[in-house]
Amino acid sequence: MPVAPTTGLPAPKPARPALWRTILTPRWTGLLLLALAIASVMSVLGVWQLDTYQSKTDAATAKRAEGAPIPLHTLFSIDEGLPSKAVGRKVTVSGTWGPAADQLFITDRRLGDRDGFWVVSPVMLDASGAADGSTGAVMVVRGWVPSVSDPAANPPTGRVALTGAIAQSEAQDASGDAAKGRTLQSLRIPTIVHLVPYRIYDAFVVLSSIDSTNSVSGDSAPAIVPPPTPPTDHAGLRNVAYAFQWWIFAAFTLWMWGRMVLDAHRDNDPDQPDNELEPSGTVSA
Repeated sequence: MPVAPTTGLPAPKPARPALWRTILTPRWTGLLLLALAIASVMSVLGVWQLDTYQSKTDAATAKRAEGAPIPLHTLFSIDEGLPSKAVGRKVTVSGTWGPAADQLFITDRRLGDRDGFWVVSPVMLDASGAADGSTGAVMVVRGWVPSVSDPAANPPTGRVALTGAIAQSEAQDASGDAAKGRTLQSLRIPTIVHLVPYRIYDAFVVLSSIDSTNSVSGDSAPAIVPPPTPPTDHAGLRNVAYAFQWWIFAAFTLWMWGRMVLDAHRDNDPDQPDNELEPSGTVSA
């Protein structure tokens, strides 16, 4: 009698080993600790390079503001736009206080915990560095007052020699304020240039000290305000590249460890197919 074929259940496959068992072997745990130590050192070196860049940048920015004052017209002329390297530089200005009607007030300015106004007055210059030899004016931030009616805000007159720091126009547009009077929301040369009938520098001078003669400005003067922070002089950009280089090396070290662990785990996986299949039989002619 024919014998029926026997059908049996396939042999169970061995369980796939867990990845964490491979990681917790002494070999890979030790290599992980070594990789973490190397990556930590590289990360610290990257932070050190970034700190070096910051120190160089701070020193370059401070050097600009700490330089000795020079005459404004020797730094740049009234014919030129404001050079970025001039912002924050100390300059000297000599001339005559401009018309009282051209004095301006800038709103929403704080001094300590008090709100008030900046007082901005023109100085008609003795020299402007213009190519045609003509003169012009520069707008000087004289200081802070609590209100526009404060006696300290009275326009000065007469000859003046002062020292201050170069400041650039603010970003806020105040062109709409020009039609409302002499009180503006922001310090902007493009707005002020339409309010005066003479040429003015493309910059402000924030007053720090004054030595005037024959000046009639009353018994008080606006409170001196600190100049705006000069833009950052980026120095040592190579150190920034070095910092990112160290951080990339640190990440690559950890990635290499992970890649090697996965390769070792696959080698121990019984379900992993061989690279090449061997022939299972022969074909008879």
